[in-house]
Amino acid sequence: MRSHLLNDTTAESYRRSVTEGVERVASKLAATRRPFTGAGVEDIAPLIDRVDLDRPLGDTSAVLDELEDVYLRDAVYFHHPRYLGHLNCPVVIPAVLGEAVLSAVNSSLDTWDQSAGGTLIERRLIDWTAGRVGYGPSADGVFTSGGSQSNLQALLLAREEAKTDDLSKLRIFSSECSHFSVQKSAQLLGLGRGAVVSIPCDHDKRMQTVALARALERCAAEGNVPMAVVATAGTTDFGSLDPLPEIADLCAQYGAWMHVDAAYGCGLLVSPTRRHLLNGIEHADSVTVDYHKSFFQPVSSSAILVKDGSTLRHATYHADYLNPRRAAEERIPNQVDKSLQTTRRFDALKLWMTLRTMGADGIGSLFDEVCDLAVEGWRLLAADPRYDVVVEPTLSTLVFRYIPDAVTSPAEIDRANLYARKALFASGEAVVAGTKTGGRQYLKFTLLNPETTVSDIAAVLDLIAGHAEQYLGENLVHAAS
Repeated sequence: MRSHLLNDTTAESYRRSVTEGVERVASKLAATRRPFTGAGVEDIAPLIDRVDLDRPLGDTSAVLDELEDVYLRDAVYFHHPRYLGHLNCPVVIPAVLGEAVLSAVNSSLDTWDQSAGGTLIERRLIDWTAGRVGYGPSADGVFTSGGSQSNLQALLLAREEAKTDDLSKLRIFSSECSHFSVQKSAQLLGLGRGAVVSIPCDHDKRMQTVALARALERCAAEGNVPMAVVATAGTTDFGSLDPLPEIADLCAQYGAWMHVDAAYGCGLLVSPTRRHLLNGIEHADSVTVDYHKSFFQPVSSSAILVKDGSTLRHATYHADYLNPRRAAEERIPNQVDKSLQTTRRFDALKLWMTLRTMGADGIGSLFDEVCDLAVEGWRLLAADPRYDVVVEPTLSTLVFRYIPDAVTSPAEIDRANLYARKALFASGEAVVAGTKTGGRQYLKFTLLNPETTVSDIAAVLDLIAGHAEQYLGENLVHAAS
C-alpha cells in the first residue's frame, strides 16, 4: 500500500495518475454540450449505493472509469454558458493549476512550521486586497472557507468590541435582502435571531438609510447596544449595493461596527470601469470577500479583512503544542492566531497564481463583461411582454418571472414559474435559480460566465416560456375535463 503514498519514490506514478485524471476531465469539458444531464436522485443514488467501499478497485484508472458513472457524467458544469443558476463561477486555468499544486504539497496554513512561504504569500494577498479596499497599514485579515465563515468572524469581532457584557442588549442591523448567514451568525454567537433587526430596502433593493437611522435611534432609546450594521455590496438575489458612505456615517454616529458583506461585489475591487461603485467601503471595520465568486477562483477561496488588525486578537487562542505565546513574542507569523480554523488549506495560492498570470485588470475585465451582459439581458427582459423583471442590475443578476397572456391567478403564475424551472433543470438544457420577492415566485439568472451571450439568454427565456405555457395549458385541459 505504500506505493500509493506521494513521495520521492512514487513521483512517476503520481505524474501518470494525475495526467490521466486531467485528460479525462479535459475530454469531458470539451464534449459537454449541456450544463446538466437532467439525471434525478433516483438515477444517481443507486449507482453510488452499489459501490462497495470495502472492496477497492486497485488502480486509479479503474477508479476513474467508475467516477465517470457516479460523478463526472451527471455533474453540474458551471463552465457551460447556459449555467445561469447560483453564484458559481467558471474558473480560470491558473487557479486550477494552483489547486493541483497546493493539494500535492498539502501545506497547512495554521503555523509557520507547516507552511513557511505559504504563510507569507497569504499575508501578501491579504495586504494587497486590503489596499484595494482602501485600508491603511494597520489592516489585516485571513483566508476563510467562504462568505458565511467570514461574516461569522466579523460579527464575532463586533460582539467582542461592543461595549457591554449583556448579550441580550446587542443588536445587529442588516437589510431585508442581506445574506442568511447574518441571522445564522447571530444564533451561533449566542445572540439569537431576534437580535438581528431587518431594515427595509428601496425599489432598487438597497438598504433604506432613513429606516436604518430610525432603527438605530430606537435601539439607543431602548437602552440596547448597536453592535453592528451589516451593509451588503452585492446581494445574493439582486446584486444590489447598499449606500456605503451614508451607512458609514450612521455607524460612526452611533458607535456601531460597520461590516460590509462584499462576497459577491468584491469583483468591483479589480474592475477597470466600476470600482467607484464600492466607494465608502474603506470606512468599514471589516469586509467579506469571496474570490470564488467574482474573481473566478475554485471553491474555496474567501477572506475576512479588518481595518484594525488588532481586533483579530478576539479569535486568538494559544496552545503549547501549536502556537505557544513565546511564538508571538518571537514574531513568528502563525496564521492560526487570526483564524476560526486550525488546519487550513493553502487556498491563497490559487489567487496568487491567477494574479501572477492574468493580473488584476484581467480578472476585473472578466467581471465587467458579465456586468455588461446583465445590462443587455435586462433590456431583453424589459422589452419582452412575456416577462416581468424586478430591477435594473448593478452587478450581474436578473430577477424576473413569466407572465402569461391570459389572465390567471398570481398563485397559478407562481406554480407555472416553479414548474418551468424544474422542467428546465430536468431537461439539462440550462440551469436557472429561483427566489421569492414580494411573496411571489420569481426566477433568477446569475451571470458569471463571460462566454454566455445575449443569444444564450434569449434561448433560455424561450425555453422557460415553453415550459410555463405547457404547464398552464395542461392545467387548463384538466380544469375543463
